[in-house]
Amino acid sequence: MKITDVETFYLKLPTIESRTDSSQDTLLIRISTDAGIVGWGEVDGCPSVVKSIIDAPYSHTMVTGLKRLLIGENPLDTGRLWSLMHRATIFYGRAGATLQAMAGIDIALWDIKGKALGQPISTLLGGAFRDRMRVYSSNMFQFTIEATVDRAKAAIDTGHTGVKFGWEPFGRDERADLAYVEAVRRAIGDDNDFMLDVGLTWDAKTTIRRASLFEPYRLFWIEEPLHPDNYAGYGKVSEACSQYIAAGEEECSVVGFERLIDEGGIDVVQIDLTRTGFTQAVRIADYAMSRGRKVCNHNFTTDINTAASLHFLCATENALVMEYCVEPNEIARKLARNPVTIKDGFAHLPTEPGLGVEPDPAIIEKYLVRN
Repeated sequence: MKITDVETFYLKLPTIESRTDSSQDTLLIRISTDAGIVGWGEVDGCPSVVKSIIDAPYSHTMVTGLKRLLIGENPLDTGRLWSLMHRATIFYGRAGATLQAMAGIDIALWDIKGKALGQPISTLLGGAFRDRMRVYSSNMFQFTIEATVDRAKAAIDTGHTGVKFGWEPFGRDERADLAYVEAVRRAIGDDNDFMLDVGLTWDAKTTIRRASLFEPYRLFWIEEPLHPDNYAGYGKVSEACSQYIAAGEEECSVVGFERLIDEGGIDVVQIDLTRTGFTQAVRIADYAMSRGRKVCNHNFTTDINTAASLHFLCATENALVMEYCVEPNEIARKLARNPVTIKDGFAHLPTEPGLGVEPDPAIIEKYLVRN
């Protein structure tokens, strides 16, 4: 079997709000083969930049566009193709958007592998430890406490036992932050989990102070309070705070995650499959387990990311819980014709070959950006 084409599809809502909401657009990747098997992947990054990396022409052996590199290759060789892409982009890659482009391709290759072998990806990763994952409802903070509370109550009413709120307007004012945290905890009650995503807003001392103030509200974790490169700051925070510290969604490489674990001392390692791919995610999870850490996913995009995350987490022994974006738009929640089943606060692992989900051509056509 050979790869015959690598295509990208940039999907975008008609209106993009000026806030940190990555559910508003995405880049899908479709890889076709001469056997008629097609695989789908996704990248949560800057779609136009990632598209350029995939479509770029050949410059020399270490500056190569990914599409040109993959045509004619065997899609089942996922490990070899990862190394091939990494070597061929080493002058301009090794991190960031280039690894993200590789990750989206890697997901599509694993989808093809599963379909070709008649097995779900979780089986190919070594087998599922579980057939479902507890999900938490992942939300943006709303710009009023009342609207945020409405979302928190809706999450509990729909069967979730954990909720997360993050990003603006949170993090800018201590008194306002405390009011938001108190209101959410009151809304969801004492028996449900509350994850707090700070959104890279604080320094280490501010985080330690806020964490002390938030102790009565029993946060499940405090997520990404610091800039992702502030490994020393994370080390101070992890040592000083009683709450679990979660981070990692900006990391793309194994080395980056190793530093975040070893220097930053984080408790929960958040891996976005659309930024690492399956091939790296397995290595990162194994390293986390060797250091006694739990693994979670990051997912604020589409049904492709949801399915990839679920296969990965179910096949990962040290998986903790699964993030599920509930932003009410069609790109985020209506992309797949056969989405992952979310019921009673759990995501149920697909048993079909590959990812087990397929994009709806009508949704792609509706939101496709045509250049």
